[in-house]
Amino acid sequence: MKIKESAENYLEAILVIKNEKGCVRSIDIAHELNFTKPSVSVAMKGFREEGYITVDDSGLISLTEKGYEIAIRVYERHQVIAKALMALGVDDETAYEDSCKIEHDISQKSFEKLKEFLEKNNIE
Repeated sequence: MKIKESAENYLEAILVIKNEKGCVRSIDIAHELNFTKPSVSVAMKGFREEGYITVDDSGLISLTEKGYEIAIRVYERHQVIAKALMALGVDDETAYEDSCKIEHDISQKSFEKLKEFLEKNNIE
């Protein structure tokens, strides 16, 4: 399934915030992605309708299994690509910025080979 890059970024942000804070609200996503609260609210409505998230009565956002699968895939790509760039000598900040751009477009085949290379060479 192919979803838009912005949707992948939202879902990844929800995963990261959940891991850091234990719970996620729209305002947390707005701060994480540097978006306005109204923009985030519109996106969350769409994600609810598409079945990527649930929102409880107190406004806490959770990923559904469908949303989690996408978020974890994007997060793993982000981490692995950044790790590869840093192994090549790219500074951490640039590596994470660039990996955020690359993670959405790299093919699964290329990603698997990159991951395999890092594992084979014990690059962490």
